[in-house]
Amino acid sequence: MAYGRGVNVPSRPDPAPLPRPPSARSGPSSPSEAGAWASPFLAAVEVVSVDRAAHRRTEDGLVATLRADPRTRLLLVHRGRLATDGDGLALVGPDGVADVPEDDATGYGDHEASPRWLFLGEDPASGAGFLALVLPDAADADGLDIEGIDPSSPVTLLVREHEWAGLRQLAGRLDARDHVLATEAVALASWHARHGRCPRCGEPTVLASAGWVRRCVAQSIEHYPRTDPAVIMSVVDSSGPRERLLLGHAAHWPERRFSTLAGYVEPGEGLEDAVRREVHEEVGVVVDDVRYRGSQPWPFPASLMLGFTARAVTTEIRVDGDEVTDARWFTRDELARQAASGEILLPSRASIARALIEGWYGGELPGA
Repeated sequence: MAYGRGVNVPSRPDPAPLPRPPSARSGPSSPSEAGAWASPFLAAVEVVSVDRAAHRRTEDGLVATLRADPRTRLLLVHRGRLATDGDGLALVGPDGVADVPEDDATGYGDHEASPRWLFLGEDPASGAGFLALVLPDAADADGLDIEGIDPSSPVTLLVREHEWAGLRQLAGRLDARDHVLATEAVALASWHARHGRCPRCGEPTVLASAGWVRRCVAQSIEHYPRTDPAVIMSVVDSSGPRERLLLGHAAHWPERRFSTLAGYVEPGEGLEDAVRREVHEEVGVVVDDVRYRGSQPWPFPASLMLGFTARAVTTEIRVDGDEVTDARWFTRDELARQAASGEILLPSRASIARALIEGWYGGELPGA
């Protein structure tokens, strides 16, 4: 179960009246109807809120050009967290980072003690550019650190002047545009932090194409950001008088946490085959009628969650005891009652897992 590693668990909700079931009937007659409820997340994924403007990434002096444009807005990233203004992202103008150097002494803009400038795209209406400024990890040091960062330097002052929050904390507070910008910035920053050396020869790599390429200094080989596809699925049993949803508990999760099953796609494997394999491996259930529902970037550090529904052919549960330690079938009434009482904890509303669950249920469920 790849989904949800390290996800913050919501606090136990206070008892509340059970939500009224979506309808008097037992539910959708097939998984193809599951998710018909207009989930806020699945509706939002269709919105094109940022033009990535890939044609500009190789433009000479792009970062300098955007820094000279007062319309440009910058996200600040530090240790995988984002600068906030209390409610959402703190998008600063070029004047707010005027003292931050564009490159380090080597000219690579890549030294561990130097900031990284990443081009995120443009506003599709105005053409205003978006940049991410990734501050060095050591920028929050109290004194001159081993890498020579002065605590009064511009990057250190930026860290001290802002509040910081992770994507999981911010997800429910961001609109569609800021969600795209935040996930893009965090994913790129994480990739750069992990790929300072060439995987072929071990020599240093340097940033190129406004943050979308790393080039080996020895062989001029170009390396590009990677995304690891993972499937996440709502498995539905329609064989009985009351339709049921399958949810599992991962071994590394706190008690009472239940969510949809998920797992990584293996090399040479189709997405639908990955759904069938993961469900059977983790809980012993055979599924068919696998249908795509939507996707969500999951940059922790570099996954793309691909959401599916599937119909259960068999219903006997045999958990693998390794990745999944418990799995249960829930009717709509059972799911609503146990979520309201705190007997189970559902995934965050900002996740595609929650969208799949509430899509099957037909409305919002209790819990954060």
